[in-house]
Formats: sequence, C-alpha cells, structure tokens
Amino acid sequence: MTILVGYTPTLEGHAALKAATSEATLRGERLLVLNAGERPGQADSSSLAHLEPDLRAAGAEFELRQQSRGLSAADEVLATAQAESVQLIVIGLRRRSPVGKFLLGSNAQKILLDADCPVLAVKA
Repeated sequence: MTILVGYTPTLEGHAALKAATSEATLRGERLLVLNAGERPGQADSSSLAHLEPDLRAAGAEFELRQQSRGLSAADEVLATAQAESVQLIVIGLRRRSPVGKFLLGSNAQKILLDADCPVLAVKA
C-alpha cells in the first residue's frame, strides 16, 4: 500500500512530509511525495531534490513525483490517490480567513471532503 503526501516547499508542506514519513515508517508502507503547487504548473522539480537524503535516512521506501496533469493541487492529489489506490493522504493546513476560502477556495477542504481514503491533516 501507499501513503501519499501533498508536498509544497512551505512550513505546512514540511509538517505534512514529516508526518507522512513517520506514518510510512510506522506502517512499513511506501511513501509517495507529490509536489503540487497552489496553481496548475506551479510545481517545481528543484523543490524535491533536497528531500532525498532525509527520506533515505528515515528508511522509508519513497517516490518523488511532480504534478504533471495541469490540475489544481487538490485535484492532482485526489487523482493520484485514486490512481495509486493509496491507504492514507497527508496534507498540511494553513490558517485562512473565511473570505480567503470563499474567494480562492480551499485545496485542503476539497481533499478532506472528496477523498476516498482517510486524510491526515497537520498544522505547521
């Protein structure tokens, strides 16, 4: 089975990665790190390169993957979770005002409501 973490190079993304790595190690599962930006096309391959040493040191089997379909971050995470039949999705949360959520939407909310598997949401 696989644990999927939606990663961005932010404090929230690092908190999600840490929690996902712990879960993968604890469960003996593969970790899929999906770099998905806020907007389609925002993911950057350079933000993944520095993760490999820490993931190797943690002892988890892992794969690093870039957003590739031009979807929103939430849709990319959900599509990947379904395609890979993941056991758990891990995401980072940040505080947003009600107006911010209304105007811009919330990737975390969409993942929490639409995922077919459990979702672990962590704060930075």
